[in-house]
Amino acid sequence: MASLGKWWARLSAVVLTASLAVFVPVAAWASSGTGELVLEAARRPRRSGVGFGLFGLVCCGVVVVAIVVVLLLLVRRRSGRR
Repeated sequence: MASLGKWWARLSAVVLTASLAVFVPVAAWASSGTGELVLEAARRPRRSGVGFGLFGLVCCGVVVVAIVVVLLLLVRRRSGRR
């Protein structure tokens, strides 16, 4: 019965974290009035070029690689292999 309590606590922590990760930024975005800015930016004609798009792609790739490296280090440390 104790293991059921542990799994229930873990599951509720994951659900709470996921819901806060989604709802807190959405609430902040909705209250700040940036929706008008987003719509205005969508109406503007797009400039040609790879300026921010390439930078965003590289930045996203660096973040993904960093997360994978951290996870691999944690898994190896936990299993006893160094």
